[in-house]
Amino acid sequence: MTKIEHYDQPDSITNKNLTWIDIQKPTRKKLQILEGKYPFHELNIEDCLSKIQIPKIDKYQDHIFIILHFPTVDKDMSIPRSTQLAIFAGHNYLITVQQGELKPITEMFNLCRDNEKQRETFMGSSSGYLLHSIIDLMVEDLLHVLMKLEGNLDDIEDLVFDEKVAIARDISLLRREITTLRRVVVPLRRIILDLTKEMQRFSEEDLTDYYDDVRDHTEKVLEVLEESKETIEIFKDTDFMLSTEKSNKILSLLTILFTLSIPATVVGTYYGMNIRLPGGIITGSSDFLGPYTSFIILLIIAIVPSAVMVLYFKKLGWFGW
Repeated sequence: MTKIEHYDQPDSITNKNLTWIDIQKPTRKKLQILEGKYPFHELNIEDCLSKIQIPKIDKYQDHIFIILHFPTVDKDMSIPRSTQLAIFAGHNYLITVQQGELKPITEMFNLCRDNEKQRETFMGSSSGYLLHSIIDLMVEDLLHVLMKLEGNLDDIEDLVFDEKVAIARDISLLRREITTLRRVVVPLRRIILDLTKEMQRFSEEDLTDYYDDVRDHTEKVLEVLEESKETIEIFKDTDFMLSTEKSNKILSLLTILFTLSIPATVVGTYYGMNIRLPGGIITGSSDFLGPYTSFIILLIIAIVPSAVMVLYFKKLGWFGW
């Protein structure tokens, strides 16, 4: 058997008969300790090492195995990403395995380790109560993320009608953020429903009210996300329509300018040919209006059709911008 070094030993906290073990960035060496002390299935151990597991609950006679996802924000990124949290829960223990650093859980663990009063408050006397405290804390963190999201939506609302600002990228980033959060919250709500009855067998006290409270908070989070999803879709459609309208105005203006230049282009093309035309080089210029008679006639021939088109377009209402 591979020798386990001291630095591979996971951190643990004990309150009464309950032990909480927290493992960050799990390795096979760290999880070997769990295999020796607890009756965990090897497939669950493999799930802890994998970063692509979907949220689920595996139920066993003496423990349950849970995988949840929660959002975290990297220092170099403003968009949250989903981080996996694996949990083993039994009669007198609860083990959390973090694929990335979930800051609220880490802070809670350190607080319980250093403060006896806080340890009693968060851990209680059963794994069911401790699990409730962890999920409740993460749902509260979700509420803070939602407050920032709603602030970003308000900023987008102020900018969506400003033609001088391009916000298509900002809208796309917000849509991605909302989608990421919904992927976290939707399965979380389903799993909390199952945990209400599953965790009760590991606790003597009635945990129904605690998990119902967490479920209510989760429902509120999901409601806000659904409203945000509808709002950002409205902003996306509005920005698309305004951008399309702006593009149509530009194309209309360019089309009209091109159309008005057609008579001058036609006249200039004919008089650039080596053929006999009135007032041309071969026939000689006319002078009944002075030395610039030919030039004046050509201007009249080019301007009159353009003026007629302008009057016609105005009658049709094409100059409505």
